[in-house]
Amino acid sequence: MTQAEQSVTTLNGIGAKKAEALARLGLNTLGDLARWYPRAYEDRRKIWPIRQAPEGENVCICAIVAQPPRTSYVRKGLSVTHVTVFDDSSSLALTFFNQPYLSKQLLVGQSYVFYGTLELNGTRRGMVNPVFEQEGSHASTGRIVPVYPLTAGISSRQLAGWIAQALEAMSDTIPDDLPPELRLAHQLPARDWAIRTVHAPASFEELELARRRLVFEELFYLTAGLAQLHQRRQAGGGCLCKGLPTDDFTHLLPYTLTHAQQAALATIFADLSSGKPMNRLLQGDVGSGKTVVAAGAVWLAARSGWQSALMAPTEILAEQHYQTLSALFEGTGIRVGLLTGSMKARKKRDIRERLELGMLDLVVGTHALLSTGVEFARLGLVITDEQHRFGVTQRSALSAKGMRPHVLVMSATPIPRTLALIIYGDLDISIMNERPPGRQEVDTFLIGEDKRERMQGFIRRQVQEGHQAYIVCPAVEESEMEGAAELKNVTAYAKQLQTEVFPDLRIGLVHGKLNAKAKEAAMAAFSAGETDILVATTVIEVGVDVPNATLMVIENADRFGLSQLHQLRGRVGRGRAKSYCVLLSASRSTETRQRLKALCATNDGFKIAEKDLELRGPGDFFGSRQHGLPQLQVADLAGDTRVLAEAKEAAETLLADDPELEKPENQPVLKHIRTLFEENPDIFN
Repeated sequence: MTQAEQSVTTLNGIGAKKAEALARLGLNTLGDLARWYPRAYEDRRKIWPIRQAPEGENVCICAIVAQPPRTSYVRKGLSVTHVTVFDDSSSLALTFFNQPYLSKQLLVGQSYVFYGTLELNGTRRGMVNPVFEQEGSHASTGRIVPVYPLTAGISSRQLAGWIAQALEAMSDTIPDDLPPELRLAHQLPARDWAIRTVHAPASFEELELARRRLVFEELFYLTAGLAQLHQRRQAGGGCLCKGLPTDDFTHLLPYTLTHAQQAALATIFADLSSGKPMNRLLQGDVGSGKTVVAAGAVWLAARSGWQSALMAPTEILAEQHYQTLSALFEGTGIRVGLLTGSMKARKKRDIRERLELGMLDLVVGTHALLSTGVEFARLGLVITDEQHRFGVTQRSALSAKGMRPHVLVMSATPIPRTLALIIYGDLDISIMNERPPGRQEVDTFLIGEDKRERMQGFIRRQVQEGHQAYIVCPAVEESEMEGAAELKNVTAYAKQLQTEVFPDLRIGLVHGKLNAKAKEAAMAAFSAGETDILVATTVIEVGVDVPNATLMVIENADRFGLSQLHQLRGRVGRGRAKSYCVLLSASRSTETRQRLKALCATNDGFKIAEKDLELRGPGDFFGSRQHGLPQLQVADLAGDTRVLAEAKEAAETLLADDPELEKPENQPVLKHIRTLFEENPDIFN
């Protein structure tokens, strides 16, 4: 066992309880601690005179304790300790809550450095709960201090101390897997130096150099692994389809495809008839017409004797795809089936038998398609809709039911190309950025609580004109979400609207905790026009198509990402009537309001996605990670695009020379990639 593989419990101060808390962060070994990089840095090098220190900013002040600390007990469980300190320029009033022991630590006449936010109350300067240490010790001040992601039971000072211990224990044992020629060509410092420097930088210039090295290697290994995955999926034969022209399919349609649809369809037909397995992402904004392009792929596969499977994330969406595709293929001889978890056992058994006997050309379903007992006679095409809700592992599990079938991934979540390189780096990408004729631009407005009554009047007018409205509330687990008491509870809010606000209107309710049958019933009633207003959580974000719905109201809009808000907005504007989206937010934050106004300014999902990435970073882009692909620890895709391009080019150059990384000098790279992609089921099979 190497030092990096040793348990964190070998360090001073880490017993069973602290080890359990560290495990929640994924920190189990000394190597994990070494790679737990800071999320930010505080510059605590400058010492300010009290009188000149800027108000409202975090500053370091060196001062002498003027008199013994005084502690008073306000009530049970709350004590306040007051201390006055001074320097040559002025005095400073310090306040500490629940720290009565400070009377023994802050000694009269001694000089300390205090770090905290300077507050000005009239002419009196003060700090609340500052960090402090004796002058000259430089443990918490006098240097650039890293700020780490934490968990309950672990303080920043404790974690920094354990990371320092881990690095000391690992002296001279941090390997450098990048080939020396590559390091030299890209002017990258040694990995050992870079890791130690990001935890304790002497300057921001050093920090930038160290960080660039770690970002480069992270993106290098990731893009190299994805390139290998792409190569392996391209190698060998796929399910060969006939080389038919796209016109043979499009003349079956009652409308003309957009140029973007035609281009995507031509590319997919070429993929299917190439003799190699297709692995393609079909990415288009809300309402760009991806389903009909996917239908073209199904049609060509069926004409060539292959079965297709389309997997959707919800039963509502699966049912909708089934209805749409059944109608589209009527009279073509293509046989379509539906398989979902809530279907009766007898129906499921019938679908499974017909699939296995080759009596179905297309099966549409949910995760039920992955279950044991679902077998295909000749599976040639796998389509997943809203791919980010599945992940690589589930996509591969469905593909494993065939012999190297073609894979088409559909996503209505516009993704900046930089992020798509990471999330879908193993796929070729087709982008559809053109709306079919007749799709509406949705007018979007941001309002505060003071406009609620006017908004309710607007809802009523829309219903009186014969239209329908959605009201979306955040999905809240009260125990987990900060400020949950202030958020709209979907069940209670629906009841309040029905009894107090719209007693004469028909109000429906749908959320994720309802069983499948209840969800289906609520959606079916809304689709059929039997309810006027549907109060919902984000369960309606994907795939609900109700052309008569003209208004989307989103409560607590500040709690959603821009891309998710755009998805919700896409549920309206599907008919001929003018449609609207109203964002309700009580937030006074300038940053939050600017973010929401960005949505009001455009209906272009790709521009919104770029803004979302810029504001929130890739970690929260979908709210949950892509299972099967590694998470980024250091790289910031919004700011590191230049390094990403450089790392990707370096990976492609290395793989062009040694595709399987068989050369001795490239073995460490191969080992690193294997570790990085250990969750992916098919990269090294």
